[in-house]
Amino acid sequence: MSGAGMSGDGMSGATASARAALIDAIERDRDDIIALLSRFIAAPSPNPPGDTAAATAVLTDYLTQNSAPFRIVTANGLPNIVGAFDAPAAGPHLVLNGHIDVFPVPEDEAWTHPPFSGAVVDGAVWGRGATDMKAGTLASVITYVYLNRVKAELGGRLTLTAVSDEETGGKWGALYLLKELGNEVRGDAVLNGEPSNTMTLRFCEKGTLRLTFTIRAPGAHGAYPNKSENPNRIAGRLMQRLDALEDLVPDTPAPLAAALADPAVRAAVDAAMGDGTAAIADKVTVNVGVLRGGGKVNIIPSLCHMEVDIRLPIGIDRAAILAEIDTILSDFPQVTLTVQEAASNASSYSDPGHPLAKLIARSSAELGRPGVVAVPSLGATDCKHFRHFGVPSFIYGVPAGNMGRADERVSVEDVMHVVKTHALTAFDYLTGGAEP
Repeated sequence: MSGAGMSGDGMSGATASARAALIDAIERDRDDIIALLSRFIAAPSPNPPGDTAAATAVLTDYLTQNSAPFRIVTANGLPNIVGAFDAPAAGPHLVLNGHIDVFPVPEDEAWTHPPFSGAVVDGAVWGRGATDMKAGTLASVITYVYLNRVKAELGGRLTLTAVSDEETGGKWGALYLLKELGNEVRGDAVLNGEPSNTMTLRFCEKGTLRLTFTIRAPGAHGAYPNKSENPNRIAGRLMQRLDALEDLVPDTPAPLAAALADPAVRAAVDAAMGDGTAAIADKVTVNVGVLRGGGKVNIIPSLCHMEVDIRLPIGIDRAAILAEIDTILSDFPQVTLTVQEAASNASSYSDPGHPLAKLIARSSAELGRPGVVAVPSLGATDCKHFRHFGVPSFIYGVPAGNMGRADERVSVEDVMHVVKTHALTAFDYLTGGAEP
């Protein structure tokens, strides 16, 4: 959709013209933007192991070519891109946040196009990270570059954070920047392009509690179960007991409870994330993701490791969960528990009525996709770190599609819509259009 005729309420003629020209410029550069995404995807950055150098270079080369200010902040050997510019007038501080690292690719996955090809075929860009979240990070980078060109029309400050550690918790990415750089990256609000669905924006997310259960026994020959308990069998009994955590009832804040009860919100959640998602949006969920025990079929193992991922809705904290688990473990003296602290975070929540959230919905509507609904997110993102530092944070991104699976890809039209929505939202937020 062309930007011609667009104008924010109360804008000067020059500002309205710059706003329209912004979207026209992005559309005019469509082929270059998609080519940049293709190169970004073709630069492998799976985490683990976490080598994002090549993918980071794709972005820094683009920023350099477009005279957009940035620097690299390295944490534990990982490069994080931090860029910022001040507009001539006073105004709010908006932070654009995305991540460069992606899920690994299992050796046995069968792809139509190689996972790090960045192939542009059948109206889509293919490859690992296409949806999670190189398309969204691209939206941040494009928004930053194109708004830098029109900063004379803006007020306040725009910051870009493109980090190299999100898939393993963010300790050396967004969380590191927030701790070490303080207000330089905290801002008044955050716009993030994690995969969501172009008809929804995300304003809150469940917390994570990652646990490792270690189960020990003497071990023995498989023919002599009288000589040792089997840690794998103990793990099975423990799994059944942990399932009871899903019956815990959170103390959901009234505004969120009302939103989750709204049929339109529930329908939008299921449409965006799959049938049945709305039913668990405010529930504790338990997933046993890793179970390792034994090395030979005729041996009773002496050790079993079990890793469990518990998702915490708004209204219940880790202390309540761990208290329940302590009670369960009183019946399992063979088991010790360790919390994976780097990957465990509280749930987080931002007001869906925040001006930035309203602007996202308005921008999407102007660009041809009206009716965006604010919904909760089940997966974890870097927004949690910003929210824990008191920064309202919102997600608007491409549909998740085959996120993290074979044939991950994103449609060109969805990419361009999200890029334009981010650019228009940021422009309006930084020109006093924060009250649609």
